[in-house]
Amino acid sequence: MRLGVLDVGSNTVHLLVVDAHPGARPLPAYSHKAELRLAELLDGSGAITGDGVARLVATVREALHVAEDRGVAELLPFATSAVRDASNGDEVLARVLEETGVELRVLSGEDEARLTFLAARRWLGWSAGRLLVLDIGGGSLEIALGGDETPSVAVSLPLGAGRLTASRLPGDPPDPADVRALRRDVRTDIAQIVGDFSRVGEPDRVVATSKTFKQLARLTGAARSSEGLYVRRELGRADLRAWVPKLATMPEAERRQLPGVSEGRARQLLAGAVVAEAAMDLFGIEELEICPWALREGVILRQLDTLR
Repeated sequence: MRLGVLDVGSNTVHLLVVDAHPGARPLPAYSHKAELRLAELLDGSGAITGDGVARLVATVREALHVAEDRGVAELLPFATSAVRDASNGDEVLARVLEETGVELRVLSGEDEARLTFLAARRWLGWSAGRLLVLDIGGGSLEIALGGDETPSVAVSLPLGAGRLTASRLPGDPPDPADVRALRRDVRTDIAQIVGDFSRVGEPDRVVATSKTFKQLARLTGAARSSEGLYVRRELGRADLRAWVPKLATMPEAERRQLPGVSEGRARQLLAGAVVAEAAMDLFGIEELEICPWALREGVILRQLDTLR
């Protein structure tokens, strides 16, 4: 069966086409993405702007045509924090449905954490033991911990790299006072939920997903994406800590020249690094492993489970 996952995220709208069957590993067949950065296209009331909605409708329509051209039998469309948290989210969903026929399912933050955890569990297997999974998106940070396929605790915080960049770091490079204030507030928010995880027990293995963690790992010396999915990639807290003050003094144009940093994510890299360092520090993580599967794969795997 050829499935298509349409992920309307805070940074990108990503259509992932896979050949998938119950009991088999989903095989990527095609990828189509557009960077909208919806988390940054908000007005003063927290609503997605008219231009942002129009661009989203056009992008979803284009993705639908691509899915049809690629022979997708079933499309699994969903939206995450940018639409979920927008004050006009319901109106945005209604317009997308009216103009494209695509009904976006809005995932809760906890849903995101649980589905990402499922993907990491399936990728790593049962030998990973009790698993701690972290994911930094454009709009939110998801953290989940558990020993089964369903995590014992799953939390979502509004600490996405795009959201924080747009709301807290306006300068290029940002004002040092803004960076210090962001660091303080991010750590305060994460510290509030550490105890919920401590009660479950120490993890046997810690992994991270998402573009932000992948880019930070590449920045600190991990293998290029061209070397394949099965190369082990790690991110150390000490290496990350050394990079945060460097990123804070770099303008966006300079960050774009760094290894593994995409042009569209360069502006968000500092906020992502601040969140990643805070999470690793407060959870006592010296080193974590990058997992190539994340939310989209989790959605596919859950759909395949229902077909069994």
